[in-house]
Amino acid sequence: MTLSTFVYLLMFYGVFGEVPTDTIPNSIAFMEKKLMTSWKAKNNSDVILDTLEMIRKAGYPAESHVVTTKDGYLLTLHRIPGDNASVPVLLQHGLLCTSADWVILGKGKALAYLLADRGYDVWLGNFRGNTYSRAHVSLSPSESKFWDFSFNEMGIYDLPAMITFITKMRSQPLHTYIGHSMGTTSFYVMASERPEIAEMVQMMISLAPAVFLSHMKSPLKYLLPYWKEYKMILRFLFHDEFLPQSNLLRFLSKYGCDQNIVEKKFCANVIFVICGYDPEQFNYTLLPIILSHDPAGASAKTLLHFSQGYQSGKFRQYDYGREENMLKYNSPEPPDYDLANIKVPIALFYGLNDWLVNITDVKKLYRALPNVVDMYAVPWPKFNHADFMLAKNALKLVYNRVFMLMKEKNPNNV
Repeated sequence: MTLSTFVYLLMFYGVFGEVPTDTIPNSIAFMEKKLMTSWKAKNNSDVILDTLEMIRKAGYPAESHVVTTKDGYLLTLHRIPGDNASVPVLLQHGLLCTSADWVILGKGKALAYLLADRGYDVWLGNFRGNTYSRAHVSLSPSESKFWDFSFNEMGIYDLPAMITFITKMRSQPLHTYIGHSMGTTSFYVMASERPEIAEMVQMMISLAPAVFLSHMKSPLKYLLPYWKEYKMILRFLFHDEFLPQSNLLRFLSKYGCDQNIVEKKFCANVIFVICGYDPEQFNYTLLPIILSHDPAGASAKTLLHFSQGYQSGKFRQYDYGREENMLKYNSPEPPDYDLANIKVPIALFYGLNDWLVNITDVKKLYRALPNVVDMYAVPWPKFNHADFMLAKNALKLVYNRVFMLMKEKNPNNV
């Protein structure tokens, strides 16, 4: 995709996406409201439920807690509470996702419900900037300064705030942290930069660990080298925010992806092109629900940080350029995150057809970590990046292995 094509798409999104109301013509804002009223009237309620509502509809108790990070962001934690004897686990989503991704598959299939069924106290985090964590003590999402963060700040501030809140509330360490994609990236930042917080975690399970990215196969690799230019466009149009949820986006996703099997396959192919092709494991009927939650918003700086990692082949802090690096790091190059100092027992899960996280890069991570307790290739040749959350047979292919590792850590949980 050329830069001009990307600009065109952003301009389209700028007209129809969720941008400040003072930049939207009144007629378009009115059309969005009318379309959404029609959509909600005609569709199954599952499409418009939030995370807590989906959990309660599935028959589980649900709670919402707000924690404040040291730098002032207000993060929402969702919870399926266990009994007094349960041990806490934290599930953390990937880029452009939310806590909803852990429950989309439904009762008896989604990881959050399966953990609750096994007696765990299940916590679902939401990183700064997504649908559930778009607040700050003094900044507004309409300000570029609000979006001045990457997965570095998620690791240094967000995860410590969540983990400290949970462990204090439960008066015990976090039994297991389970991260998917960027949910793993931020954990490795936290464990290397905030070791005192990592000591509160007894085990970490990495699903599609997005740390080293040089061998990415996804066509996204052709866009990443130009992300600095895209970031400038996003700053001009969207205050450095990238792909938030919006009412009209949900509407277009619904009526562009759910009218017939041809449209469903077309929309699913967009996911496959990014994540890897695996139609056998994809439940096409879930598309409206998936697209009513994802994409959920991110900072352009986060995408640029990933782009830097892809181009450098390193896992290191954000590169501000030679002059600013000297001021910030006292070095012309940003420092690497020290993976060798991470003591938490870690299990690495990877897909053989993951176009974002390649096996070569996972092996590089394996060699860098001092305490890997499991290195698991999902036994399905087409298993892709999104399958960890959405595969029809995720229970058999992935989650049973997760439960086995967790039970070994705490035999009292069944």
